[in-house]
Amino acid sequence: MKKFLKVIGILLVLFIAFVLIAGIFVSKNFHLERDIVINASREKVWSNVSNLHALHDWSPWIEPDPNIKISYEGQDGTVGAVYKWEGNKDVGSGEQTITKIQQPDKIESHLHFIKPFDGQADAYINLADANGGTKVTWGLDMNYSYPMNVIKLFIDMDKMMGDTYNKGLAKLKTICEKN
Repeated sequence: MKKFLKVIGILLVLFIAFVLIAGIFVSKNFHLERDIVINASREKVWSNVSNLHALHDWSPWIEPDPNIKISYEGQDGTVGAVYKWEGNKDVGSGEQTITKIQQPDKIESHLHFIKPFDGQADAYINLADANGGTKVTWGLDMNYSYPMNVIKLFIDMDKMMGDTYNKGLAKLKTICEKN
């Protein structure tokens, strides 16, 4: 039994050393971007991305919790407006604050994730003309703290979050192309 505990202890120390050393070399930055062309005017798309109440209609992040609690602060569609959510373990809790608006081209926001992990990110949605419609580019930038950046070695965040972004963009497309 002593030998077994010694082996477990050595493996644990090696794992911790790996995480600490690998964290020095793994990038702390994460950038995600997805886009879609929507067959609707920029103004119609803008009306669905420029305010936090509309975001609720197409956001893929709230689907895992039909009982999610949502609240808003400030004047929606303006810099400083806040969208707060509190959901189950799949959704977590946090808040999104509009930080910049360039109507009808770009909206930026800051995200503060509270649960299940504390974190910060900056998101944006850019609109551009494209073949009789509107190209929507949805992006996110975040920084991992050391040594949490090592998680990037084990989880493909681009695929995981990218699939969710694609799902949200598809919902936005459906909403904007109605009528």
